[in-house]
Amino acid sequence: MEAHLYERLYMFIVQEIEEGRLKPGERVFSEKELAERFGVSRITSKKALEKLADAGIIRRIQGKGSFVTDRSTPEVGPPHHSEPRLSLAPDEQDRPVIGLLIPNFSDEFGLQLLRSMEERCAELQYDLIIKRTYGGREEEKRAIRLFVHLGVKGLIVVPIHGEHYNSELLRLVLDKFPVVLADRYLKGIPVCSVYTDNKKASMDLTLSLIKRGYDQIAYLSSPVENTPTLEERLYGYTLACTLEGLKLNQDYCLTNFKSVLPMNQNGRETDGDKEMMKRFLVQYPDIRAFVTSEFLIATMLAQVIDSMGLPLEQYEIACFDSLNDSLGKPIFTHIQQDEKRMGQEAVDMLVSQLNGETVPERKIIEHRLVVKDGR
Repeated sequence: MEAHLYERLYMFIVQEIEEGRLKPGERVFSEKELAERFGVSRITSKKALEKLADAGIIRRIQGKGSFVTDRSTPEVGPPHHSEPRLSLAPDEQDRPVIGLLIPNFSDEFGLQLLRSMEERCAELQYDLIIKRTYGGREEEKRAIRLFVHLGVKGLIVVPIHGEHYNSELLRLVLDKFPVVLADRYLKGIPVCSVYTDNKKASMDLTLSLIKRGYDQIAYLSSPVENTPTLEERLYGYTLACTLEGLKLNQDYCLTNFKSVLPMNQNGRETDGDKEMMKRFLVQYPDIRAFVTSEFLIATMLAQVIDSMGLPLEQYEIACFDSLNDSLGKPIFTHIQQDEKRMGQEAVDMLVSQLNGETVPERKIIEHRLVVKDGR
């Protein structure tokens, strides 16, 4: 099984040392050479070399390679962990594990996605381990390396904001390691992805405001560059306005709200974002309708309008994802993404890869427009 391939490579090197074909101080095979020799991925060969280094059998020198140490007796057994292990029941010992990387999750989006993935994994007899990356590039890279080191069978990744690709993620894809992206896709990377049609969803959201008689509509978002999800939401807003003959004003598009990004949700950027909203409301008092890329921006805008003493009921705020009020009614007109199905499909696509089945590169999940007060 793939999970144990690295042990074969490990024992091969040990045997080469025991039989004198590799002597202390000599360079051992590289990740690439091992991968080609045994017909495995470089992820597998890298893990074998890491385990050999952990056991003190080889020494790895960055930029130079791996070398046999002068220890007299190499460890002849397969690699093992020195930490105490939990005793698993017989039916749990061969249960494969998959990993989930997600920037963050909340009640308005992410929690149901996570829950549905865990439930689907349980149904299919897989275990799921989860790591939040908080939108950090290095943390995402570290988490990918950690999961591979732990021997997960495959990964589901909700990529961080603003990345064309993560080099560690790209390496997995090139090594044909089973990966599925959820909630978005990455341009130029041939990897399975499951997500909402954000362009159409944003059009639906914008058209719902136009049909209500608004002819001046602003768009608020976190930075859209290099994030296909946000780029398509902005494009959907622009397309809807154009098709309905509304005059587009670039000043109506504010796409630099940073406090809602996972790495900034510590309050440091909030004051700056609120000041930007206040200036906009003062400069354009006739604009009463807003499309926002996410719930947190919509909530912040409502708070700013209220703090300025403006009549909140005279403004219409629409967003992606939302919560209900104490009476169970939606706080904002919003796009409701089908997180449950998205999570199930992500797991199914990954398991299909693990089973050697053909999997579509992209799968779009239908969304639903929820209009506040049913108007």
